[in-house]
Amino acid sequence: MALWIKRIGLSLFALLLAGGGFAMVKREEISRLFAVNTLFAPGKIIANFSNMRGAFLWVPLAGQAGAPIPNGTPTPLPPGADAWIADRQITGLVVLRNGRVAHESYHLDTGPADQRISWSVAKSFLSLLTGILVSEGRIVLSDTVEKYAPLLATSAYAGATVQDVLQMESGVAFNEDYFDPDSDINRMGRVIALGGALDEFTADLDVRDRTPGAQMKYVSMDTHVLGMVLRGATGTPIPELMAERLTGPMGIADAYFLTDGEGTAFVLGGLNMTTRDYARMGLMVAQGGRLDGVQIVPEAWVNLSTVPSARTADGDMRYGYQWWMPSDARPGEVMAQGVYGQFVYIDRARDVVIAMNAADRNFRDPGVAEANIAMFRAIAAAQ
Repeated sequence: MALWIKRIGLSLFALLLAGGGFAMVKREEISRLFAVNTLFAPGKIIANFSNMRGAFLWVPLAGQAGAPIPNGTPTPLPPGADAWIADRQITGLVVLRNGRVAHESYHLDTGPADQRISWSVAKSFLSLLTGILVSEGRIVLSDTVEKYAPLLATSAYAGATVQDVLQMESGVAFNEDYFDPDSDINRMGRVIALGGALDEFTADLDVRDRTPGAQMKYVSMDTHVLGMVLRGATGTPIPELMAERLTGPMGIADAYFLTDGEGTAFVLGGLNMTTRDYARMGLMVAQGGRLDGVQIVPEAWVNLSTVPSARTADGDMRYGYQWWMPSDARPGEVMAQGVYGQFVYIDRARDVVIAMNAADRNFRDPGVAEANIAMFRAIAAAQ
């Protein structure tokens, strides 16, 4: 993803030349573009990930704080955890055991009040919101997406079902390589940074590389399509809908979504909240969609969405409805996962939740993913 930032600087230069300078562009847009230009820089990535409002447009998720998660008996982290925290550039780590805080620590000059970017952990939040609407009959998984989002009727998404996009099986051709400046995901990033419209970008995708419902291929725009479906089914913007139906009832008082230039939420990766609030979401899932005595997400949806169902290749990580499982997943083991080291790891069998935020520029290095899962399992197994 970092390479598209360099293109932002070139785009800014072109805007200034073409328009005769600052007169052609609003001052706040110039400021935002400069901030985006250093979003992943080694000396700034940690602070940036705790202050995404300084680089992007955003909207709040209104809510009132719920009862604090109670503290439990502190549980020491397993051997090797200190080195893992340093190597992975972890900024926030919260471990819940039996619904109580067993470990909480913050690193690299960050603190518990920091609202951290989720990246693709946001996808799992959208899955939970989808389950609420499905249970109410407002969305049918076998319906095609254009029923709810007519803008997609002439796109490569036409004919794909809601279930297809939940499982990343839309069939849409899409290059998700964050390190290729010309990839589709980086073109999408430039749309956000320059105030474009994600709906139009998505509707312009017109090539398939497989049949809808065939083998799973990770395409982040499938999640944006899911957001379009939810908006079409309800007539309500996602931040308002999520605050009313999910994060508000969960007791998350202060969170926000990044948006595109039209105010449409960046649902595939733009949710920001504290590490404790990410843990709160994990606790709700661990408890079958129930939190503080209230059933927020139907238990049937939690059970359905967090088990392997997508057609993943043998040996690969497994996938459900916008949730990940290890290739050798154990019963009740599921993860929300985002780039640069964002996780909500849930072990329902052991009643353990691990929320982690990081600024790990080496998250794609060989062995990192496996080491993270091994450490999560070691933490979950600790007594």
